[in-house]
Amino acid sequence: MSKPSLPRRVFSAIWNGLTRIRLALSNIFFLLMIAVIYFVYIGGTPEPLPERAALLLNLAGSVVDQKSQVEPLQALLGKPSPSDHEVLLHDVIEAIDYARDDPRINSLVMELDDLMHIGISKTQEIVVALESFRESGKPIVAVGDYFTQDQYLLASHADSVIVHPLGGVALEGYSSYRNYFREALEKISVNVHVFRVGEHKSAMEPVTRDDMSPGEKELTGRWLQVLWDQYTSIVEARRELSPGAIDGYVNNFAQRLAEQGGDSARTALQAGLVDKLLSRSEANDYLSELVGASNEDGLYEAITFERYVSRKRPVSLTGVKGDRVAVITAQGNMLPGEQAPGTIGGDSLAHLIRDTAERDGVKAIVLRINSGGGSMFASEIIRQQMLHARAMGIPVVVSMGAVAASGGYYIAAEADEIWATPSTITGSIGVFAAFPTFELLLQRLGISTDGVGTTALAGSLRLDRPLNPELVVAINNGVQFAYNSFVQIVADGRDMSLDEVDPLAQGRVWSAPDALKVGLVDGLGSLDDAIAAAAARAGMEDYKVDYVELPRSPRDILMQQLADRVGSLGVWTQSTAGATLSALLQPVARAAGEIAGLQDPKHIYLRCVACGIIP
Repeated sequence: MSKPSLPRRVFSAIWNGLTRIRLALSNIFFLLMIAVIYFVYIGGTPEPLPERAALLLNLAGSVVDQKSQVEPLQALLGKPSPSDHEVLLHDVIEAIDYARDDPRINSLVMELDDLMHIGISKTQEIVVALESFRESGKPIVAVGDYFTQDQYLLASHADSVIVHPLGGVALEGYSSYRNYFREALEKISVNVHVFRVGEHKSAMEPVTRDDMSPGEKELTGRWLQVLWDQYTSIVEARRELSPGAIDGYVNNFAQRLAEQGGDSARTALQAGLVDKLLSRSEANDYLSELVGASNEDGLYEAITFERYVSRKRPVSLTGVKGDRVAVITAQGNMLPGEQAPGTIGGDSLAHLIRDTAERDGVKAIVLRINSGGGSMFASEIIRQQMLHARAMGIPVVVSMGAVAASGGYYIAAEADEIWATPSTITGSIGVFAAFPTFELLLQRLGISTDGVGTTALAGSLRLDRPLNPELVVAINNGVQFAYNSFVQIVADGRDMSLDEVDPLAQGRVWSAPDALKVGLVDGLGSLDDAIAAAAARAGMEDYKVDYVELPRSPRDILMQQLADRVGSLGVWTQSTAGATLSALLQPVARAAGEIAGLQDPKHIYLRCVACGIIP
């Protein structure tokens, strides 16, 4: 037999080498997945809960109504960071409720240094559970190195607030500042064509102006002041400070700091914002004595709320049975089609509402909305499915989170009842259409566009051509029709006349107290209040609550469990350079995100862009 030629031997060796590498990588990946499954689902025998401990509210990252989908590579290979971590609001409240009646839990400690964002609305809902916990006679302590404004609102509800001697409390008030790109777009020869109906519909001001319009400043200043008044009054009441004390602290901070020799921690102590200045070791000794127990590492005995609620929550392989109220979450930008959790898909949310309404035992539905809107088409698909559920005789009650505006209000308007938290931002009943064209930019590059079409509108939506005047007329008419439809839906849903709704519309953003006064919502309260209202409408006294989610694949479940498990360890890695770069690029990223979210098939949107900065 002749010997294979040299090229053939070389090719064969390379092929065999690649095959061995492929098999080795497959085996490594398989072993890695086995290790992940063991780590997530088994991880050894669960440690028993201590007989005496504090419930540790070590919130990290952002507190949300619904967790976003976890990317597999990020979950497997990414470095854990608080900025990527998400905590379910429902988990926090449920952990506190379980701990209230648990004799093994004798106190509650809040460690909030890794909390990136929670907002006043979600804080108010957690506070209801904290007050109930306090009524059981168990103390609440907040301890931190340095409290941000967001962290401090929650910390102020503790019986004792401890801060590090080199720390402090950073309060500054609420603001709404955005970048404006009109001149920049003009310099790069990009035309953004905006069509809107609603005197106060300012969603696209950042691309059409160089500053905030006077009308927008007036309205935004009003609802920001409502939220800040709530913040200051809550803190002043909880800390037993005189009215105006928080504004005095913020507005005279430089002078107060100078009086304390630049010591920000003592400045906060002198202002009555904190109770003790203790180093970490001193705080641990204080908490060890309070709890009455320490672990093997000498730290005060505590159980993290995520581990605690997972152990206390009943496990059911068949789901919640019996008569129940189903809670469905709608969080994020509204887009057409099927979307992952953390974004509202018109089709995916509509399917979930339909499937939920058809389940045995579901007597009422609560739709929890936390959205500034998005695609009008997606909003309409969701609205129709809600009407279908009501036609089946199932009451539908809306619970508004931090924001339920524009498209978020569109899908809420025809519910049986609408509940908002005291700090919800809602309304923004207006419509706009927008898309860019790049013909001037291409001309600067020496690129021309020419050709023929069979009709006057053929090729009108090309991004490399000027906007067709006929199309301008058509879009204006379409936007006006969409606005009229929106106003009619609100009028029908709120039992008002068109003349009553129109002054409330025009794209105007409303604070929850003002929205209640003018009839856009029915009550101010938490998600639990909305659930109780839905149960009452269904005539139920004995019922269960079922938090319904979109079906997830085994891979998605595995990745979420991994992300949660890693996050619960609290081992965060942070890159100062990365964080600084991210902050610098945030305005551009936000603008790019808004443009990427413009995906309506008719380019018509119910979107409150300003609501993206809700505190």
